[in-house]
Amino acid sequence: MIQYSEKDRGLTFAVRIVPRASHSEIAGEHNGALRIRIAAPPVEGAANRELIRLLAKSFRLPQKAVEIISGAASKSKIVHIAGADSARLEQMILLK
Repeated sequence: MIQYSEKDRGLTFAVRIVPRASHSEIAGEHNGALRIRIAAPPVEGAANRELIRLLAKSFRLPQKAVEIISGAASKSKIVHIAGADSARLEQMILLK
């Protein structure tokens, strides 16, 4: 189960990324975090930009609603998505 908190009209949760995948996709849950495969390499912020793009598309929100709070240089990150709700997060996990 993914641990998250709802505050400030948004959702904050942990993400574990796998860079250099064949394509970008949400891959389910990994140790309490949302596991995401990213096609971009972790060079000059390319993987972070792809992560933001994928999360914004998945939650049907603009990219400016997604913010990496911590872990920008790590595979484990904390993200905040303004305007997101836990029901959509749980739906995305169940689809995987």
